[in-house]
Amino acid sequence: MQDEEQHIHPLHGGRACIASTAVVEPGAEIAADVRIGHGCVISGRSVIGRGTVLENNVTLMGDVRIGERNRIFPNCVIGGDPQDVSYRGTRTRVVIGDDNVIREGVTINRGSEKEDGETTVGHSNFLMACSHVAHDCQIGDSCILANGTLLGGHVRVHSHASLSGAVAVHHWVTIGGWSFVAGLSRVLHDVPPFMLCEGLPARPRCINVVAVRRGGFSPESIAALSEAHRLLYRAKVGLEQAREILRSQGLLLPHVGQLMEFLSHQREGRHGRARERRRAA
Repeated sequence: MQDEEQHIHPLHGGRACIASTAVVEPGAEIAADVRIGHGCVISGRSVIGRGTVLENNVTLMGDVRIGERNRIFPNCVIGGDPQDVSYRGTRTRVVIGDDNVIREGVTINRGSEKEDGETTVGHSNFLMACSHVAHDCQIGDSCILANGTLLGGHVRVHSHASLSGAVAVHHWVTIGGWSFVAGLSRVLHDVPPFMLCEGLPARPRCINVVAVRRGGFSPESIAALSEAHRLLYRAKVGLEQAREILRSQGLLLPHVGQLMEFLSHQREGRHGRARERRRAA
């Protein structure tokens, strides 16, 4: 333990609490009150912020930057190479914010050369056991990935979204904020914000009323979103006609406007995924 600590460049001064069986490579930057449990392996390019706890057998590979007050449970592997056959070993990284809970067996891969080289997880997220965050994904704040949920490469999960157990998300998909994806769903297309989606493939079924109520949305906004859902997914009047009907009824409120903008971008993409727009011929 003493020999390992000599290799550490402490942040904010002081010493971290590192188990005698942990391996910390030279060059790692670890804040004073970080706790690293038995059997952990920490790469020399890791940066770990104050108050973060790594339980036993956590592995950080390559360039991994972890913020403050995170708790990472046993057998997580963070920073592994992208699972992309075109990856050629470019130095890329994982960046994780503050106050996240990352449960047992979670894997988070580094970015690839195809975007900006980063896989990012924001603040106050809850990644449950055996979930997977692939290369170049970006997760916002206050999101939930339940057990066994799998994100393909380049996925975006906007803040306050929740994915239930064993959800499989196709690469390049965007999950809108305040949405919910039911368990065992196969997500091939973008998930609109504020919607509850489920199925094979997942489709919007209703608005995510539980989340928006808890989020403090006004009754007027909730009613307007419900009417937008009815027009778009039940009456199927089309995006532009729905926009005009909602405007004429005084229901084109800010949250409805966000929904309409999201759907406009989705329509410009390929295969129901807005972020594949740049790949179109």
